[in-house]
Amino acid sequence: MESKKNSSRGRQASNSNPRKSSGKDFRSKKNFRNKPETNSRPKVVVKSEPSEGIRLNKYISNSGICSRREADVYIAAGNASVNGKIISEMGYKVMPTDEVRFDGSLISPEIKRYVLLNKPKNFITTMDDDRGRKTVMELVGNASKERIYPVGRLDRNTTGLLLFTNDGEIAKKLTHPKHNIQKIYHASLDKKLTNADLNKIGEGFVLDERRVLVDEISYIINQPKSEVGVKIHSGRNRIVRRIFEHFDYTVTKLDRVIFAGLTKKDLPRGHWRHLTEMEVNNLKML
Repeated sequence: MESKKNSSRGRQASNSNPRKSSGKDFRSKKNFRNKPETNSRPKVVVKSEPSEGIRLNKYISNSGICSRREADVYIAAGNASVNGKIISEMGYKVMPTDEVRFDGSLISPEIKRYVLLNKPKNFITTMDDDRGRKTVMELVGNASKERIYPVGRLDRNTTGLLLFTNDGEIAKKLTHPKHNIQKIYHASLDKKLTNADLNKIGEGFVLDERRVLVDEISYIINQPKSEVGVKIHSGRNRIVRRIFEHFDYTVTKLDRVIFAGLTKKDLPRGHWRHLTEMEVNNLKML
């Protein structure tokens, strides 16, 4: 649970961006049934509007399901619907207010983005700040044309992993308590943590009339006993700092080194990168 230090900020990590990934489970072609014959379902033809909107095949392609050519086959087979009506007309245009479904699942033309930042100190986790303080959005401003949002929060003085996305389903999963998403922190304390206090924290205790349970707590290998690793799934505000404050320790540094299985490997402080397709799939399976 060792962290890497690097003072450079705001530059993209040197590793190349992975293939773009959709937020929908049906993106992978292997999840589709074999392409149906175009006469496999009764066709319902709905006339399109003359000029506005976006072609349905492009809409489906932009959502990450398949190519435009493949989308034409699925449209002709009746796999797509707009506002509850099956559309089989080639060239049908979708309006911005339309509800589009593919095989019954709601889709969106906005490409889903997943950006991982190694947050430096002195940046607050908010979209903007009326007091003029530096925000994490300044560090990922050029990461995506789509508008992305931070998943959860890290306080101003806490460093480490912070995920950004425009995938609302993933964001909800990673922040909702019922999913028990694990985080690992490296905490530096103002004094050595005693074995007795380490055991008390590990066994669980009551804080503000609520029981606190950590998944694991241990000393950092080959480091003074003031350097401690904490694995926890609680999302309570400032919970790691408050745990040690309860036992009369002050956290001088706090770094999130693992979040939902994502690590800081090859990601210097202040840099960001896009998640790989495998990482996105792993998040969906949590």
